[in-house]
Amino acid sequence: MTDHGPTGATVFIGQKPTMTYVFQVVSQLNSGAGPVVVKARGNAIGKAVDVVEVVRRRFLEGQVSLGTIVIDTERLVNREGREANVSSIAIPLSRTGPAPGGSAAISSPPPPSESSRH
Repeated sequence: MTDHGPTGATVFIGQKPTMTYVFQVVSQLNSGAGPVVVKARGNAIGKAVDVVEVVRRRFLEGQVSLGTIVIDTERLVNREGREANVSSIAIPLSRTGPAPGGSAAISSPPPPSESSRH
């Protein structure tokens, strides 16, 4: 799920496959909408970290910077009516590399050199 705020977008991590969230984050960063905050609670925290690392290291390598990561505890009422502590994380990402659609966004392979033609 993605929420658009006045200063950017928020991607909430849940039970969908990791790559679903990776593509959401990459598309939000490529749209130029500002910083994207990846948020998760409880067991989804590990998946949120995975999403951010895949975006940083495989899709937008050297083009994304991390903001200040916020770790918190939220008190929620569970199904039995009791209060429970649930950990949460918010990881802000900003695009620092070349703008999408520019010459660096899609790179073609270099032309074959004279020595490789023989």
